Amino acid sequence: MKVQGMEILGMIVFVMFFVFVKIGEAQTMPFLVNCGTNLIVNVDGRRWVGDLAPDSNLTLSSLGIAASTATFSGDSAFVPLYKTARIFTDSLNYTFRGTPGSYFLRLHFYPFSFENYNVNESSFAVEASGLQLVSEFNVPEEISLKNLYLQSSGSNSSSFALIKEYFLNVDSGALVIDFNPSKGSFGFVNAIEIVPVVDKLFVDSESKVSGNGANTPLNLSKRGIQTMYRLNVGGSEIKPDKDLDLWRQWEVDSSYMFTADAGSEISNSSNITYASSNDTSVAPLLVYQTARIMSNTEVLGKRLNMSWKFEVDPDFEYLIRLHFCELFFGKATQRVFRIYINNRTAADNFDVFVRAGGMNKAYHQDYYDVVSPKISTLWVQLGPASTAGGSETDALLNGLEIFKLSRNGNLAYVKKYGQTSGGNRTSRSRILWVGIGAGVASIVILAGLFLLIFCFCKKRRNKLSDAKSSSPTWRPLFLHGVIVNSTANAKGSVGNQNPNGSVASTRVGRRFTLAEIRAATSKFDESLVIGVGGFGKVYKGEIEDGTLAAIKRANPQSEQGLAEFETEIEMLSKLRHRHLVSMIGFCEEQNEMILVYEYMANGTLRSHLFGSDLPPLSWKQRLEVCIGAARGLHYLHTGAERGIIHRDVKTTNILLDENFVAKMADFGLSKNGPALEHTHVSTAVKGSFGYLDPEYFRRQQLTEKSDVYSFGVVLFEVICARAVINPSLPKDQINLAEWAMRWQRQRSLETIIDPYLKGNYSPESFIKFGEIAEKCLADEGKTRPTMGEVLWHLEYVLQIHEAWMCANAGENSLSSSEVVGSLEDREAEGGKDTASLDEVTGLDPKMKGGGESASRETGGSNDVVGVEFSQLVNPRGRCHEAFNE
Repeated sequence: MKVQGMEILGMIVFVMFFVFVKIGEAQTMPFLVNCGTNLIVNVDGRRWVGDLAPDSNLTLSSLGIAASTATFSGDSAFVPLYKTARIFTDSLNYTFRGTPGSYFLRLHFYPFSFENYNVNESSFAVEASGLQLVSEFNVPEEISLKNLYLQSSGSNSSSFALIKEYFLNVDSGALVIDFNPSKGSFGFVNAIEIVPVVDKLFVDSESKVSGNGANTPLNLSKRGIQTMYRLNVGGSEIKPDKDLDLWRQWEVDSSYMFTADAGSEISNSSNITYASSNDTSVAPLLVYQTARIMSNTEVLGKRLNMSWKFEVDPDFEYLIRLHFCELFFGKATQRVFRIYINNRTAADNFDVFVRAGGMNKAYHQDYYDVVSPKISTLWVQLGPASTAGGSETDALLNGLEIFKLSRNGNLAYVKKYGQTSGGNRTSRSRILWVGIGAGVASIVILAGLFLLIFCFCKKRRNKLSDAKSSSPTWRPLFLHGVIVNSTANAKGSVGNQNPNGSVASTRVGRRFTLAEIRAATSKFDESLVIGVGGFGKVYKGEIEDGTLAAIKRANPQSEQGLAEFETEIEMLSKLRHRHLVSMIGFCEEQNEMILVYEYMANGTLRSHLFGSDLPPLSWKQRLEVCIGAARGLHYLHTGAERGIIHRDVKTTNILLDENFVAKMADFGLSKNGPALEHTHVSTAVKGSFGYLDPEYFRRQQLTEKSDVYSFGVVLFEVICARAVINPSLPKDQINLAEWAMRWQRQRSLETIIDPYLKGNYSPESFIKFGEIAEKCLADEGKTRPTMGEVLWHLEYVLQIHEAWMCANAGENSLSSSEVVGSLEDREAEGGKDTASLDEVTGLDPKMKGGGESASRETGGSNDVVGVEFSQLVNPRGRCHEAFNE
């Protein structure tokens, strides 16, 4: 019996040991999910299980849509994962069964087109066990922003996959990840990675920048953490399979350096150990084997720092982790330096040897800082400090990580394009309540003022036609000082007519009643919608005299739309040009704000290039459209006292009338140009992906040359007849501007020309056209041509092509370099879309025929554009009208 009891006890001990081993394995085994499939794939040496596989150890609330692609051609190690995705149009959640503890959660996104789902229009939110990770999230937008930021920092690398990494603590036995699409939209995910973290990576209190060395309680064990940046400073990229504990990826730091000459790379891989046995999971030893130091004596003499600049979300707290390892000096005080974070001193006399306890000791130091709602950048700088003996030493850094800390269970930040500060809505709300409180407290004092306002409003209501109420959201059009004409049958006129009859008095046009607008659009019939944007919808309408019109109806809930409407009113009150879309009138009744424009029968330029069944444009038509658009932009830049910068030049904002005359439209983002004593306008970045000037994005300094850059992208779009950003294409072709510029620099642009054009254009005109586009896309604005110069040379390209047409038709045998009628002859013929040279360029007639002609109004010069770009001829021949297409 005793022997039998011992056997039973031994079995119990064995079973308990087996259970504990299994629990330990479960706690350290990652969940690797390949979304949108039931297949199992091996990637980076790990086994990824399809989310529909029977042994996936997860529960999927709904199936959504399994999507796949065969066109993926990127160079990522995760290629097998990025060929499939799960698309969801309704709420979807993954439940992972495991043990409580700390985890790295990584979400993998690679946008590709699938059936009728356009990834550019996707928008969704993600939540993990009650922690909000993202909201109104658009993957292509985020990828474009990152690539644009890297390009503006001098990097040539582009990534078209996105990995979002989070660190969170799970208290229960399950981790639930909820995906929720925005209303009317959808979302997707390619892979999910959940890696258990056994060692403690973060402590609950850290040293605050400028906090006099005192630690600040952060309670990180109860907060979510997002990895914003992880850099291997001074070394090459570290792939996840080289960081076997946690499978982290470490980027190179050069793309984020403000001045590359401020530091040089060093390495030493011998005998490196961790300063503390508790730090083995903080970073792999590979990070500490390379570093960047201030070894350039010229830089030291100038007292410059090594600086890294990062784009971050405003109004959040951040943890900045710096990794150090002294690779060369064997005693203290040989390398002493200062650490600055966001231009404030984090450490004054930092000695890695002393802090780490010797040479070749891997050590890290954390700092905590708060980024205000008005700032979207974070700077990390290291510079030499003066030692006690007065000598200067350089600085050293091996690795750098930046983590965003959650606030009230939220890590999400909705990125509105061009927004440079967060928390504005909260600030506005607080200001509103303060204003209300002040008003209530001062009501007795202000009673007289309120009485005057009441009388004014009553008088105005009597003047306005049957408007029932005015939404406080809308600011009246008349605040812009624009005087408008009322309709003949309106019950009252709007404002006072200008006794001098100035042009400004009629520029906004007629005031329509809401009843007239409803009649013109068949009560806003959805079948008449011809465009949709952030402002609302555009309808095709017919007013009572039979005139067709484009009627833009604003969405009262759109703050962006309101601001753009106001800007459009302000701009159109100043502008009149045959290559700018004209406003017929407006309507402001019953909480509606509606603008009425001339109807452009042939729609957008983009619709005639790709994406529709419309017949493609000939080469000559494309040249004439580009010339018309250039005339409109040139007028904007030079027609007003300070000039106007359009800020959203793209093919969907170039409209064509019934005769294919091009007109610029949508001035909602336009800005007045700089004053005479300034070179730029400092403003938040706004524009459209693929067209945005990298220099403007980098410096937030807007100039007319920003429009020139966007117009250069349009020129390439005209040549290639494809979207400027297409995530479904191979990696090197996604961005049109980059792809086309590579071919143009090789002088092989004809390789990617729209197939429809092949054989139907003058080769010489095509070469010159490509050169113009290349000049427009110069990295620095000062080396780009002005719009006047672009216009001049586009006219020249058209002449070359018309000469080629004449020669091919046998009308004459002159070469294309000596053919075609002069611009003055073209004007004399009375061509419908050809204005005089003086009208479109504003040039001094004495300057015609010379390369220096187009620089007058904006201070351009031939030195900027180059001799080969400034050549013009005064041709002798002229094509007959019969050969006009």
